[in-house]
Amino acid sequence: MREIIFDTETTGLDSRMDRIIEIGGVELLNHFPTGRTIHIYINPGDQKVHPDALAVHGITDEFLKDKKPFSDVVEEIIDFFGDARWIAHNATFDMGFVNAELARLGIPPILPERVVDTLSLARRKHPMGPNSLDALCRRYGIDNSHRTKHGALLDSELLAEVYIEMIGGRQTALGLSIAATSGAGDAEIVLEEALDIGLERPRPLAPRLSEAEAQAHDALVAALGNKGIWARYDRPN
Repeated sequence: MREIIFDTETTGLDSRMDRIIEIGGVELLNHFPTGRTIHIYINPGDQKVHPDALAVHGITDEFLKDKKPFSDVVEEIIDFFGDARWIAHNATFDMGFVNAELARLGIPPILPERVVDTLSLARRKHPMGPNSLDALCRRYGIDNSHRTKHGALLDSELLAEVYIEMIGGRQTALGLSIAATSGAGDAEIVLEEALDIGLERPRPLAPRLSEAEAQAHDALVAALGNKGIWARYDRPN
């Protein structure tokens, strides 16, 4: 399964008028970073960077002057993401801007089923919060001391580490199945995600009770009489 952890920086907060000025992304394959990334600064045209946004990311109008507009880099972005899932922290914000930029060019939007919001995941996993990216880095022991301002690629790299930890760390529960590779005779390990789907065992586990333990249990239940609570339940395997 291919996923892109990404982040955007923008000229402001309103996707109807503000523009994306930076996008960064990190590729994951079966929840492991591949080393492939994307990082692009984008010229927002006539839209100026709002002072409040500048205080967050530090990207100036002067810096963006010689950068390409979104229309010139959209193909590179779409090619990099391909059919992967789009994963972002507070994805509603980022996807609002991405789809607004696509709409300006007459390109169909990225559908919600292809998007994962790590902020929603964090709120379900840690309902008492806080669940900002910095707070999650502290929770999972991820070094973010070099993050003095927001940056799309840096934030994507940090979020990739957070995301991997949130779904179970490097030992994420995965179903492993073996499939023969064509013509090679070797075995290929196929990773089936067990996070969002229930994978049933092909055969039940063997009983963990010995026969002696089972007999002792039956004797104890019989001694308790019909009013004993254990009499209402089948003997455990």
